Amino acid sequence: MSETEGQINVSGDATGAGLHVMGEGVDLSHGPILYLDDITVSFDGFKALNKLTLTVEAGELRCVIGPNGAGKTTMMDVITGKTRPDLGTAFFGQTIDLTRLTEPQIAHQGIGRKFQKPTVFENHSVFENLELAMKTDKTVWASMRAKRSSEQLDRIAQTLELIELHGEADRQAGLLSHGQKQWLEIGMLLMQEPRLLLLDEPVAGMTDEETERTAELFKSLAGEHSVVVVEHDMEFIESIANVVTVLHEGSVLAEGTMDMVQNDERVIEVYLGR
Repeated sequence: MSETEGQINVSGDATGAGLHVMGEGVDLSHGPILYLDDITVSFDGFKALNKLTLTVEAGELRCVIGPNGAGKTTMMDVITGKTRPDLGTAFFGQTIDLTRLTEPQIAHQGIGRKFQKPTVFENHSVFENLELAMKTDKTVWASMRAKRSSEQLDRIAQTLELIELHGEADRQAGLLSHGQKQWLEIGMLLMQEPRLLLLDEPVAGMTDEETERTAELFKSLAGEHSVVVVEHDMEFIESIANVVTVLHEGSVLAEGTMDMVQNDERVIEVYLGR
């Protein structure tokens, strides 16, 4: 895949040559929102990823499963710039080469990641958490002068409704239940206007009711956002999945509908059990 010139030069090249990435939107004119091709990552001789190839379409809700050590976390580390691959290519849209950007640059381009343990500002209210996460100028001077516009306040209100915390807006985040903290962190990601969300074991530790509400939330996000969910809870995966990718030993073992992967003999042997 060839580089094309975008709108923001992030290479630091005074001549303007070198890497350019799009600053406004992601170019989806000729392909998927995420494209990984032959990604290989080795740690002390161990291949955490072994020629991994994965494609995620715009607006898709993709579920990724696999045994411990299959490469799921390393895959997300590559996508977000935390880990550089030894070999292979990773593109966000047609023009954004993820292997050449830093973690902050990748986040700015529209990729948000949620880890398993929720990270919120526990001493601040739910509303303030969403306000702090908003995609705005975060310099000290700008923050001191900031006055939220009606449009920004509407976005916070809409997000509170979406994550079903509108009744908890003034509540201190540290007093929320585990599931509510997970929803709040997802809301904080949404305030950053991501095009692609990476969610790592989002329902771990949730009650059955919280898990059901989370499934509805994720299904409502698909379409406007592309969502990749890594999870071990197979009932949850079954409730939301259209396409499931099974990783094993750093590569794609199987891919298809939930019914297809559940009946794949290789998947049964290495992950689901008989």
